[in-house]
This record gives sequence, structure tokens and C-alpha cells, in this order.
Amino acid sequence: MNEMSVLVVDDEPLARRRLTRLLGKMEWVSRIDEAGNVDQACQRADEHRPDILLLDIQMPGGTGFEVLERLAHAPPAVVFVTAFDHHALRAFEANAIDYVTKPIEPGRFQLAMTRARHAAASRSQDDRIAELQETVTSLKRALNNREKRAGEFWVKSQGEYLRIAPESIVRFQADRDYVRIHVADADYLYQENLASLERRLDPADFTRIHRSTIVRRSAIARIKTAPFAALIAVLSDGSEVRVGRTYAAAVRATLAR
Repeated sequence: MNEMSVLVVDDEPLARRRLTRLLGKMEWVSRIDEAGNVDQACQRADEHRPDILLLDIQMPGGTGFEVLERLAHAPPAVVFVTAFDHHALRAFEANAIDYVTKPIEPGRFQLAMTRARHAAASRSQDDRIAELQETVTSLKRALNNREKRAGEFWVKSQGEYLRIAPESIVRFQADRDYVRIHVADADYLYQENLASLERRLDPADFTRIHRSTIVRRSAIARIKTAPFAALIAVLSDGSEVRVGRTYAAAVRATLAR
């Protein structure tokens, strides 16, 4: 059995713990190192020369692309850990390097690691360098396109990808590291955090009323008062969402206009 070392790069401690727990069940994984940002990742990679790199793409203060560029002279086999939507995933599928999506499914992760192990053992360094260059180019293009597509929301449901029309969305609700999209009669987990999503939304259509809630402006049926001068937004689906104190002034200003 060829034992291999793995470097896990993700800014979320919980995500790293999940990955290391799964890796711990693989007998051929001899060493597991962790990094929470770009600089740590490059330092750990230089120190330990991992055979396989598990790499998140979007991290505060940098991206996984920067890690790849700094390791381009001697790249390990890379498995991307992503929260990309299905459009961007096509960029992964078009290349030999594998990926896993968040939330991570153990079976899919096992398959990705098997492929990475084979790649690390059989491919030359020149081949891995060429593959990385091709993949990074594709992923950057996909990421740029994603940033331009604020009107598209694709979710995975029962093995299929569904497009959620923006005009049908009532609200976005933070769900740990992701977002839950609420429409009139259903809700879906969307693989992006609320802060990142807010940057892509048109403020003319959506407004944040709580640290964990963004609502579609036209879905606000009325605003009612609560004790201690609090505000509650009543939405078109009948749900009620408390307006956070930080956002109350902006909501009142909107109502005044």
C-alpha cells in the first residue's frame, strides 16, 4: 500500500474537522496537515510536501488560486472543495482534477480521494503542472461568470439541479455556512454564505433586514411594530421576520420613501 500525505486547506474549522475525520478512516493516508488561509497553506506545503491537496477556493483574504500559483513549480494532486453552483462545476468536470461540493457526501469524497491517490502515484510533475494551469484558467472564468449571474440561483434537489426564479424568492435565510432559499411553498439549501450572496444581489430587488436574513423587497407585505420599538416584517408567504436593530433605521427610511 502506497501511503500518502494530505494537506487540508479551508478557512472554516468545522469543514476542516469533517475532512480530517473522513481522511482518518483511510488506511493509506499517513499524514494530515491543516491550513486556514493562503499563507499557512503555502508554508505547510513547503514544509511537508503533501502528495494530495484538499483546497477550498473562496477564503477570506485570498483564494485557492493563489495557493496553486505559489505551488506551481511542484504541485501535489489537487482535489477542490467547493460551494460553486452547477455552472461552475462544469469547469471541474472538463478537467482531470477532481472536486467535492459542500456539504460533503462521504461516498463522493471517497471517489475523489481515490482518483487523487491514483494521480499522485502515476502522473508526472509536468502533467500535473499542465493540468493545474488548464483547470485554474477554467475555474477563474467560471467564477467571474458566476459573479455576473446574480439573477440565477440553482439548487440541488433529489439528484437534480433546479433553477429558482428570482421573482419567486421570498427570502434568503442563513443556514450555518450556507443559505436557505425560501419560495412560496418550499425551501432549498444554496451553497453560498449570506455575506457573499449579498454582494451579488441587486439592492433594488433585495434588502438585508437582519444579520441572518435578506428579503425580496416586493415580498414585504407589511411591517408591524413589536415591544421595545422592534419591527417585524410580514412577508408574502405569511412568514414573519424580525428586523435587526442594526437594520431598523434603513428599513424605516425605505418605508418613508
